[in-house]
Formats: sequence, C-alpha cells, structure tokens
Amino acid sequence: MDFSLPSFSFFRRKVLSLTLTIVGIGLLGYVGAEYWGMYRAQSSLEAQWERQSADSGQPSSGQPVLSSEYMLTKVSIPKINLDAIVVEGASRKQLAIGPGHITTTALPGQSGNAVITGHRDTFFRHIFELDKGDEILVRRNGQTFHYEVTGKKIVHPEDVSVLDPTPDAQLTLITCYPIYYIGPAPKRLVIFSKLVESAGAQPAESAESRSQ
Repeated sequence: MDFSLPSFSFFRRKVLSLTLTIVGIGLLGYVGAEYWGMYRAQSSLEAQWERQSADSGQPSSGQPVLSSEYMLTKVSIPKINLDAIVVEGASRKQLAIGPGHITTTALPGQSGNAVITGHRDTFFRHIFELDKGDEILVRRNGQTFHYEVTGKKIVHPEDVSVLDPTPDAQLTLITCYPIYYIGPAPKRLVIFSKLVESAGAQPAESAESRSQ
C-alpha cells in the first residue's frame, strides 16, 4: 500500500482549479449585478416615460411643461424585439442603463441626424440583423416617428462623419463591431434610417428653435 504524500503538482492543480472557480463565480455575480441594475433602471425610466406620455396627451392644468430636451424617448425595433428607453448622453455609466442619445446631434424626430449608440452585448446586440426597409419606431412627447432603414456600414472608431448633420430627419444607430468579438471591438457598426412618417398632435421641435 502506497502511503506517499500527494505531489506538489497535485496541490498546484487543486489551487488553480479552485481559483478559477472563484473567479468564474465572481464574474457571473458581476455580470448578473450589471444586468439587474440595467433592468431596474429601465423599469424606472419606463414608468417615467409612461407618465410623460400621459401628460403630453392631457390639456394644460397649470403645471409647467417640460422642455423638449427633457422628454424621454423610447426606441422600438419590431424585427429584433428591441424596446428600450433612451438616455441622454453616451458615457459608460449612461450606456450601462440604456441606449444613449449623443447630445450634440439632433433630437429624435427633429430635422437633422439623431444619433443613438448602445452596447453590442445588451440593447444593440441584434441590430446587425437589420436590413434596408426594416422599421424603427421612436416615441417621444406623445408622438410616434416611423423610420425606415436605408443602409448600414462598418467604420473605424475615428470616423466621426456618421455624426454629421443632415438636411432631413435621419436616425443613426451605432454599436461596436464585430458583435461577438472578445475584448474591445476594433470597429463600429452603423445603421442608417430616414423618417418616413410621424404621428402626434405637436410638430417636432427643430434644433434651431431649441437654441433660440
């Protein structure tokens, strides 16, 4: 019968296995916490958006009316089952809770180029599936704006021409690419769409009128 002590390599493998298990559990916990925070934030934004939508359809009751830039926006893409509230700004913290409207671009529904960006592993995971003619719905301030995808392309991060103003109402969606790349993705996927219809009692406020 062999009563020899276990080898050092055996203990090393056990320690490595335990370490990897602990790291894996920690990563799963972190990801779970991030998704839970995102879900809670979206739920809160959804409730706020519902209140704003209800108020926009009611006659004035003496309450101050929110300026257009403070109205929340909901973006829906039926083809990929996307339905999310858009936040203002595109910082890491803001994109952790929703797609972010780049504030230097037009507001959705306005004349000009409204640009919204989102993470490829959350809200914009499936936008690569969009093709020419697909529908994007934007709801804001009691209005519904119907956009139609006109094309898409892959660009480098330093190509900021996709943010340029346009004479007509356009919606541009941006996410990192390739979608399933491990680590920081080297390129950007850009989806272009044009406004084809809007419905609502009030006209969209232009960028020029907001600045006056």
